[in-house]
Amino acid sequence: MSTNVEEEKARGSGDDLNQSEQDELFERPKGWRGVYTHPTTQVALLGFVCFMCPGMFNALTGLGGGGKVDPTSNSNSNAALYATFAFFAFFSGSAINVLGPRLALILGTWGYSLYIASFLATNINTGAGTFVVVAGAILGVCASLLWTAQGAIMMAYPTEAQKGLYIGIFWAIFNLGGVVGSAVAFGANFHSESNGVGNGTYIAFLILTLIGVVLPVFLVDPLKMIRSDGTKVQPVKHASWKTEFLGLFIAVKADPWIILLFPMFFASNYFYTWQFNGYNAALFNIRARGLNNFVYWTSQIFGSFFIGFFILDSKRFRRRARAFIGWGIVFVFAFAVHIWAYFYQRTYTRASVPPNATKMDFTDPAYPAHVWLMIFYGLLDSMWQTTVYWLMGAMSNDPAKLAVFTGFYKSLQSAGSAVIWRVDAQYAPYMNMFISTWCLAVGGLIVAFPMVYLRVKDHTDLEDETLLKIAEAEKENAQ
Repeated sequence: MSTNVEEEKARGSGDDLNQSEQDELFERPKGWRGVYTHPTTQVALLGFVCFMCPGMFNALTGLGGGGKVDPTSNSNSNAALYATFAFFAFFSGSAINVLGPRLALILGTWGYSLYIASFLATNINTGAGTFVVVAGAILGVCASLLWTAQGAIMMAYPTEAQKGLYIGIFWAIFNLGGVVGSAVAFGANFHSESNGVGNGTYIAFLILTLIGVVLPVFLVDPLKMIRSDGTKVQPVKHASWKTEFLGLFIAVKADPWIILLFPMFFASNYFYTWQFNGYNAALFNIRARGLNNFVYWTSQIFGSFFIGFFILDSKRFRRRARAFIGWGIVFVFAFAVHIWAYFYQRTYTRASVPPNATKMDFTDPAYPAHVWLMIFYGLLDSMWQTTVYWLMGAMSNDPAKLAVFTGFYKSLQSAGSAVIWRVDAQYAPYMNMFISTWCLAVGGLIVAFPMVYLRVKDHTDLEDETLLKIAEAEKENAQ
């Protein structure tokens, strides 16, 4: 749920005509109203909405087991969440067309508050585990609305020259949500050496998510927004769910190379389960888990910036060279980090580290080496997500085609998450989960290499833009 920002970057990578050359110019408001209604202000406010809601979700998930002693209900909840997210993502665009982005954000954010509240309820009453699972399933529906609405705003508000800037503003604010949420959890449990968080941590997270529910009210109606160049915003109209399904078949037929990225898509959230539950929750007490979570999300900012700015967007190399360098860096990281993790994983099992066992604290001599693994996992995650979106963007400049590609990405990503969280809930051996994660990561990169070698070019040729506007095709068929 943390990788949807790059999705909009992929969608917005086309060489579209400058809207100021097409649309009538309008005078922007002056004074404080001009500042408040400025697209930069509104995108920053959107960032804070995701800071408060998905950001707190990331912080809670990163604690391992949702901060609970027994992570089973958390694993079942995440399985339900990603299953419903994968399904309802196909229908969320049609819902946004009816509701509008602002109302969709309000409806989408409250699912995060319900989710946090369910963990508080189980902390008070251990028999309320079913509530967590139901809340996870509801959150999957809400998250599909939130991220689709977020994409509609992110695509519509910036001018062509501002897309990178606005995406950067949003990404920085949103990702800080996981960092701040982790810091809150660490501070609230600093004097605790137990294996689960107290009610105070869940209450703090609940308050922050409730603030996130209120914030969309202050967003300006997209129909009244005027860009910084004086052009009026035309909110994105999403295709119908029927069109989305049709687009999947057309995209595969037009560009079958995308299939070679499917294993990377599937793996993109798959590895979270072992990292957070099989490593962080299994080995560390709650305050060490909070610190691990903090450095994990902080390292994501640096990893994404490194591979995105210094490698994939570097002006020193041709695009094909950048593709090979980026792929090579991620491949080396995936192998090195998993070899490192293997030497830790072989020393423990589920039976040897039960939930009520005494876990590693950050004062233990072995802790520094273990926390560095979390830092490198955070770097790998951010570089993986950034590289996947960059590769999709390198395949096409057609926003309609890229939208279908990212639809594949969201669905397969959620499907992978649903599978591995359910496997964890069934108490599969940690080593089995780890080996499957390692094999899927390395295998996904190997399968993707022919696509990098044969499909990524220095420039996107016109003949590569083979996906017709599906809505127009439907209209012609109806005539």
